[in-house]
Parts: sequence; C-alpha cells; structure tokens
Amino acid sequence: MGRRSRGRRLQQQQQQQRLGSAEDGGKRNGAGWEGGYPEIVKENKLFEHYYQELKIVPEGEWDQFMGALREPLPATLRITGYKSHAKEILHCLKNKYFKELEDLEVDGQKVEVPQPLSWYPEELAWHTNLSRKILRKSPQLEKFHQFLVSETESGNISRQEAVSMIPPLLLNAHPHHKILDMCAAPGSKTTQLIEMLHADMNVPFPEGFVIANDVDNRRCYLLVHQAKRLGSPCIMVVNHDASCIPRLQVDVNGRKEILFYDRILCDVPCSGDGTMRKNVDVWKKWSALNSLQLHGLQLRIATRGAEQLVEGGRMVYSTCSLNPIEDEAVIASLLEKSEGALELADVSSELPGLKWVPGLSQWKVMTKDGQWFTSWDDVPHNRHTQIRPTMFPPKDPEKLQAMHLERCLRILPHHQNTGGFFVAVLVKKASMPWNKRPPKLQGELAEPRAPVPPSPAEPMAGCTSDTSELESKLAPGISDTGAVERAENMDSSGSKRDGVCGKFYALDPSFPKTNLLTRTTEGKKRQLYMVSKELRNVLLNNSERMKVINTGIKVWCRNNSGEEFDCAFRLAQEGIYTLYPFINSRIITVSIEDVQVLLTQENPFFRKLSSEAYSQVKDMAKGSVVLKYEPDPTKPDTLQCPIVLCGWRGKASVRTFVPRNERLHYLRMMGLEVPVGKKREGAAAAPGAASPAEPEDGPGAPSPAEPEHGPGAGSPAEPEVGAGAEQEAGPDASSGGDPAEAGLPR
Repeated sequence: MGRRSRGRRLQQQQQQQRLGSAEDGGKRNGAGWEGGYPEIVKENKLFEHYYQELKIVPEGEWDQFMGALREPLPATLRITGYKSHAKEILHCLKNKYFKELEDLEVDGQKVEVPQPLSWYPEELAWHTNLSRKILRKSPQLEKFHQFLVSETESGNISRQEAVSMIPPLLLNAHPHHKILDMCAAPGSKTTQLIEMLHADMNVPFPEGFVIANDVDNRRCYLLVHQAKRLGSPCIMVVNHDASCIPRLQVDVNGRKEILFYDRILCDVPCSGDGTMRKNVDVWKKWSALNSLQLHGLQLRIATRGAEQLVEGGRMVYSTCSLNPIEDEAVIASLLEKSEGALELADVSSELPGLKWVPGLSQWKVMTKDGQWFTSWDDVPHNRHTQIRPTMFPPKDPEKLQAMHLERCLRILPHHQNTGGFFVAVLVKKASMPWNKRPPKLQGELAEPRAPVPPSPAEPMAGCTSDTSELESKLAPGISDTGAVERAENMDSSGSKRDGVCGKFYALDPSFPKTNLLTRTTEGKKRQLYMVSKELRNVLLNNSERMKVINTGIKVWCRNNSGEEFDCAFRLAQEGIYTLYPFINSRIITVSIEDVQVLLTQENPFFRKLSSEAYSQVKDMAKGSVVLKYEPDPTKPDTLQCPIVLCGWRGKASVRTFVPRNERLHYLRMMGLEVPVGKKREGAAAAPGAASPAEPEDGPGAPSPAEPEHGPGAGSPAEPEVGAGAEQEAGPDASSGGDPAEAGLPR
C-alpha cells in the first residue's frame, strides 16, 4: 500500500505541474535557479502535426520554434519594486555581482553575464543561463547564488518566469484599484500587484487592495508565504473555486452594495504546453484532450471574472498554453456572450520591446486520436460531450472581424528565449447582459442607487465560510478605540496605558485604530495585526461568504511582563513600514555606522553608537524603540534608501529585532558580505540566551537574530509562513514560545 500511495501522490504532483500556470517552475523550489534537466527525448509528432496545421508559428520559423522548445529555459529574476530598496538592489547587482562575472571562466568557458529583459520597466527583471551546477563551481558564482537565495527569502527578489511577468504589467493597476487575482497560487503575479499598490511608499494604506484566490487550500499557503514577504496590509488570501467565487458586499455610506473590482487577473489553469522547456514531461504526455477538458472550466472562470468587473475596468486573461481552444476560443465565446459589454483592448504599444504574434481568427478542433473538425456542424453526436460549440470560431464573418482577435498576444519561445504564453486584455464597456446596474469605475461620481441584494441564484457551492479555517477575525464589538483598549484590560481609573501604548509611542491622531485585527476573541491578545480600511470593510461585511486563509500584517507582539515597561506590546519588524508613519516617539535616528553596529553585534552598549544616537538613547525609558536611518544625498556612495528597524532599549544597550535574511539584506546593501551561518559578534549559543557582554539584561532575553521565526512561531498548518502564523498559546505557556517575546529585560 505504501508504494501505491506514494505512486498516486507522484501522479498528482505531475498532474499539478501540467495543469499549473506559467509560474509553476517556481513552485518546486523557491530558491532553485537551475535550468538543466535529465536527458529526455524531446519529440512528440502529434504536437508538431497539431501546431503546424494550426499555423501558430510564422512562415519559415518552425525549426527555430522547435529548437527553442528543446533548449533549457533561462532562469529569470525580478527585483521587487518595493520598500524603496529596488534601486539599491539593482545597483548592487550591476556594480558588484555582475561585474565580478564579466571576465569569469568556468571549465574553460566564459560565463554569460545576466541580461535585463528589454521590455520590463526600469531594468527590474533579468535573465541568466547559469545553472545550479555551474553556480557551485567558483567562489564568485557561489557568492552570487547565495545572494539570490537570501534576497529571494527576504522578498526583495523573485524567481519568476519572464512571460509570467506580463499579465500584471498589462493589468495597469494603480494604488487606488480594487484587484481580484482569481487563480493566484503560488503568488509571483500577486506580489507584482501588491508592489503596484505600494508605488508610493510614503502612503502606508493605499486605497486599493488585492484579494488573491486559489481553489487549492494547500497552495493558498504558498500564496500566503509569497505575499507575506512584502509586508502589506492590503492583501487578503481566500480559498474558493474561481468559477463560482462569491460576490461580496461592502458598506458604502451605510448602504450594502456589491463589490465590483477595478482590475481582475484571470490566469487560468491550463494544459501548459508553453512550459515544455521546464516541464519536460509535457513532451511525452501532450494530448489535444487536455485542452478539450479544460476549455469549459476556463470559460466559466473568465465569465465569472467579467461579471465581477466594474464598468470601465480591465481584466487580463492569460494561459501558458499555445492552444487556441484554451486561448482565442475562450475569448471569442466570452465576447460573443457579452453582446458588446466586453471588448479586446489594443495593448500593442504598452510593453515596448516585447515580441509577440497576433491572435488567430481561424482555427480547427482536433480530437485525441487526431481527427479534425472545422465547425460544430461537423461534430458527430457521440462527440458532443467532448467537443462543445464554444470551441469553434464564430461563423459570422462580420461578428468575427468586430471581435479583433488579432489584439490577443501569443508569445513564442524562439522570439525572445522565453516560454510560450497567451494574453488577452479585456475592457468592460457596459454591464453583462444577465447583470443589471453595475457601479462605475472607482474615482468617478456615481448616481445614488438602491443597494443590490445578492441574487438568490448566486452560486455558493464550495464557497461558504468555514470558521475552522478562518485564520483572521476582527474582534467582535470593536468600536473606534476598542481594538486598542481591548488588547489589554484597563482598570476603572484608566491609569494603565492603553493596550498598544498609544501614549508610549505617541501615536498620531490619524492612526486608524479600527484597522487593528486580532486572531483570537478570548484571552490575552498575543499579536495585533493591521489591515487597510477597505479590506476591513470587506471582512466585516462578508464573514459568511468568504473562506479567508490569511490577511493583515503583524505590527505589535505582546511582551512578557511588558506592563513593567509602560507598554504591553513591542513593535514587530514585519509591519514597521506600515506603522512607522504614525509613531512620534521612541524614534532613534541612527547613522549608517550605527546600523552596521546594530546588525552585526548582539547587544551593543550605548557608547558603541554615534554621539548623536547616544544622546537620544541615554535618557530614554526602557522598552521597544524605532531605529531610523535616513540617507544622505550628499554622500552618493552610501546607502541611498531609508531603513526602519525595530529594537529594544535595555539598561545599557540596544538590540535589534530583525529576521536573519532581512539583516543580511541590509548589510549587503551597505557593501558588507556576511558569510552564511556566521553568528553576530557576541551572540549567545542558545536562542533567547542573554549576551555575556550584558548580564544585567537578565536571563532569557530575546534573541535578535530571528525574533519573528523562533520555535513555536508557526502554525502547524502553515509552517512555512513563520511570522504570519498564529500562536494562540503564547510564550508564557511553554518553553517553546517565540524567543523574541519571552523574558524581556526588567
């Protein structure tokens, strides 16, 4: 039974690879930069016959097309345009790591230096032919590889296939847009969308948000892991069948109204024959039947997306399949049933430098055994369950011409050394024929209208709320100040500080208290999270409709005996960039030299800091602090992006609470290389032990090395998420608690 069970699991994994999206190569190993695979016979005569007959490849280019499919896919990486650090990472890559590779030879062959993708804005995406085997053959390459792995784990770089980066760019999202990502896992495209929301890092709560959905519960946690690396309060992960994803309500000036999205990404499950360069099992398992079986699901998902799109909004439909049954046939059918409500946008000028071929206007349908049909009328009755009318082009030439299917984009592998891909951009001009009275695009004045109740026919199968899986809950009965005050019991005289120490941190009056979120309704709140006002609206009005997996960013963690320090909660690094704009006290301005000391030493004494930092910290009360570095534009050779760190002011020392990979990231940006596995100066051997250099801080002081990822920090259902997972028991309950929260100095 054991062998059979393992065999079934292997088959399921292989099927997921075949039916996955264009990002699937990144699912197997987030830090895997290799492009090589074991030898396999890359031949499939039926595949060649099918696509030659359909003429998807321009005249005279067939040999180049097939030749490219047989070559390994170059690894591509994207620098996340977020936290103002993208330019620093790009500068570091170009002027340090890439320069070291310029004259490097391995086994007598010159190493190919990574090149930018010509069509991706601001040189934030690069491709390289370096395999993992080669990366381990020289110290320079190994150092480059470690940089990629560490920065990927920190969320500053994403390993993502080039063509997978196209749909979010064509979605043209802005910070005020409400975005739905219908089939989001594993999340590379979702992270791009989050970056677009945070285009201005000075705005902690953009008006827009991303609701990222996936039908597979386990893959939702991959999605959570990806999204959490960016630390945004504007992302919510939900678990629904995209073809019946529930229609949500929001409160608009006291009225319940249907939520329509400004932007929808519809990257549907597909047969994946555009991924042959990385998913080599597609060569032997390709069949026309795969596309025939997926067409109906793809059309249902696209239709559901169009229904939830606001008038004037934009939806991107994409697949990693070259097959018109999954591509143009879905778009043509959707346009036909929309009766003019949707139209294909001309995006030919939106990504200068990207090479593509226009969509097809004519195609045929082939069965698994190679039989062709040119129209629905030719299909025998016994084939009607396998072949559907929507798989064929429209019969009416005028109707077909009016669809402008040539505006679809098909990316072929040999044109720019990529995978195969298909993209279509749809704009909604009016309500769908079966829907009534949609709202207008956000930002435009809308006529007052009566609230629209949910339709009794609304498909809810598989889409109901499951409270056992609802990780994030707003504490019931929260008033404007309730989220703050309920976090800690206040005595009748009100002498205690409020729960998250509004006075202690001198929180600005504009601080959105009602955006605070807890994940338990009983007992002490161990952690406090924040969501944007708009996502809070969605959560409060849809608890029975949505199956929420994760939302909110951690901004405060409860201290052990924290009340002794006038505050029960310390700041969490995960959400500091969201919280910092509202903090007016406990801020220590530090120099670049101070940052280096704080990140490389376990427990530096005040005297080790610069005189400016020392003068700020010496008279400050014990407790949580913010350490802020502002770049000096007159010193262009120094780090030119701001840094905000969480720390703790002890009796005579300051320590930082920064996860390991984030710490290494900052050090690298300052030009310092820290060998992997090397402990910080003065670091104690055991997690959570006090530094010998400063015994007065007491035993059990928090280890600053990895405070957000200590033992017990992760939920059993979500081990890879670390800091974002729930920890109901708390650090007092057992010795397995988060060392960052246990035994703070008295």
